[in-house]
Amino acid sequence: MNEALKLIKRGTDEILTEADLQKKLDSGKQLIIKAGFDPTAPDLHLGHTVLLNKLRHFQELGHKVVFLIGDFTGQIGDPSGKNKTRPTLDADQLAENSKTYQSQVFKILKKDLTEIRFNSEWCNNLGANGIIELASKYNVARMLERDDFNKRYSSNQSIAVHEFLYPLIQGYDSVELQADVECGGTDQKFNLLVGRELQRSYDQEPQVVLTVPILEGLDGTNKMSKSLNNYIGVNEDPDEMFGKIMSISDDLMWRWFELLSFITEEEIINLKNDMDAGKNPRDIKFILAEELVDRFHNDGDGKACKEAFLQRFQKGLMPDDISSISIDIEGESIPLVNLLKTSEMVSSTSEAARLIKQGGVKIDSEKVENPKLNIKKGSEAIYQVGKRKFLKIKV
Repeated sequence: MNEALKLIKRGTDEILTEADLQKKLDSGKQLIIKAGFDPTAPDLHLGHTVLLNKLRHFQELGHKVVFLIGDFTGQIGDPSGKNKTRPTLDADQLAENSKTYQSQVFKILKKDLTEIRFNSEWCNNLGANGIIELASKYNVARMLERDDFNKRYSSNQSIAVHEFLYPLIQGYDSVELQADVECGGTDQKFNLLVGRELQRSYDQEPQVVLTVPILEGLDGTNKMSKSLNNYIGVNEDPDEMFGKIMSISDDLMWRWFELLSFITEEEIINLKNDMDAGKNPRDIKFILAEELVDRFHNDGDGKACKEAFLQRFQKGLMPDDISSISIDIEGESIPLVNLLKTSEMVSSTSEAARLIKQGGVKIDSEKVENPKLNIKKGSEAIYQVGKRKFLKIKV
């Protein structure tokens, strides 16, 4: 039992409550572990897999996972962390995205211990009377305790009434599934606790709430997100996935080891000791990149990507398929940081300046050391940002 708790607690942010979880585990019954995913984007990315990994941990202990696709709640739009009302989403697009989720989820979860459900199964049948009864189980004062609602209310920003339905419906899903444990990101804590309260209202034993950290994206700062273009999709090409993983910082690497890798905590500690003893961080990052590529593709793909990576970058070779663009400028020159932003090789001039200072920008294979460098009109060169971005730019 101690080993079971150790596995569950790995990479976990909070368990409410651990005593309740211990009691459920001690019961010896197969627990129902619930996690909901609104299919608002066409693909899962590594940020989603932090939660999927936790579900897999429960499956390793023999418990049943309900992968709940929020095709009903997805139409409402999750208000978590939002400073304005989200637009409602198209049901047809949600249905299409749901198909993608179903095809990708078993890259991590065990089929024999997974049940895929849709919350439209019961939500479509609630009707007006059911919605009114559900709404009577919770009060507005408690809703306004929620951080994002409280901030919007305090600053006189609009809160649409239908937004209050989201945590209620998510909580009601737990009632319908009679969930023993619900897992979600730290930004979902309020919603998960609503489920715990609603189960009490329906005379059920309240679920344990387990939250996992939010995974930082490739930039090492912001939540992994498609909208911020700092993500790695689980269906991305193996070489693309490998290259992106190798591009993350050494500090972020350890965070990803903790939240994404299946190697033991003891092995991670040994790797940290190896790096402190002088081992190249790049070689340690290879271990993470190979593991993740193999998991989401085929065994051996990670090793092949590593060999291609070494051939291309360690030997100073450039890829054969470098794209070319022309950029018109005003005047006789343009600051390099502006050129990199205009060409979309970086997201901002400040990012460009930071990468130059770190030695992460090259022009025709020569490292740039001056962040104030100007590029003359009429020049043409191959620009490299990081280890994997190449672009031929004519000014």
